[in-house]
Amino acid sequence: MVRRGGARGGFNVTSMPYEARVYINNQVLVPASLSRALGINHYRNAIITIEYNGFRTQFRVKLLRTRNTDSRQFTIPRSVREAYGIKPLDTVRVVSIEPGNGEKATG
Repeated sequence: MVRRGGARGGFNVTSMPYEARVYINNQVLVPASLSRALGINHYRNAIITIEYNGFRTQFRVKLLRTRNTDSRQFTIPRSVREAYGIKPLDTVRVVSIEPGNGEKATG
């Protein structure tokens, strides 16, 4: 068995769509289990589709990572937050996550 970093009891999300809370810094977590299931844990960019209050929108983001886990975070762009009224601590439905431009992170 391969030892993976991160919390042992973390979020066990392995399929789309899923609901996530928007953090105070306007970021959304992609749990490590989902990142591995989608195969995006080595990508730098992604195309995200979210749904909020019945409205769907798609945007390109940089996937942020921590040093020791496969989880990722992305920041919802200001233009999207303002257009749809998304605020910190709101819940958004992440409909799809696709690798951005095929550029993989190195190291």
